[in-house]
Amino acid sequence: MATILSVSGSPSATSRTARLLRHLDDRLREQGHDVTPLDVRTLPAEALLGADFGHPAVVGAAALFEEADGVVIGTPVYKAAYSGLLKSLLDLLPQYALTGKTVLPLATGGSTAHVLAIDYALRPVLSSMGAAHIVPGWFTLDKDISPGVDGTLTIAPGTAEALAQVTDTFSRVLGGRTAVLAPTG
Repeated sequence: MATILSVSGSPSATSRTARLLRHLDDRLREQGHDVTPLDVRTLPAEALLGADFGHPAVVGAAALFEEADGVVIGTPVYKAAYSGLLKSLLDLLPQYALTGKTVLPLATGGSTAHVLAIDYALRPVLSSMGAAHIVPGWFTLDKDISPGVDGTLTIAPGTAEALAQVTDTFSRVLGGRTAVLAPTG
């Protein structure tokens, strides 16, 4: 199956965005994919903010993008756009780092006022980086993601079904198994 890079652009260590991505990573693994998580917040701030293209962590992140068949990009929405942390990483990648890749954009936020951030802020950048296919993404309200203290994650039923559908579409494009799995929740 495909190699997938799952990128969280959240600066928070307790991020709902990252927790949601790791939950979806498990679903993609069940569908036969090899998934590598990347939390951008773990990259050195001085390398990201100083535009250090040669920093080993930046070079390593670029290599993960190069090796992936597909990329899941998840970000919280701040002021109607994707996170500045994610922007910092994308700016350091080669111009066409997504050439030939299938990409699934996902976003989380506190209000439906941010629902168009994927299409009007994130999708144009992903397209400019050469993505071969950007599948329809999904915006999830923070209130629909409930992290448990034991590491579990509860997703509101309607949201869980929608996320399962967009994840399965992404998997199908990459050649994964999807028909045997029920929606997560």
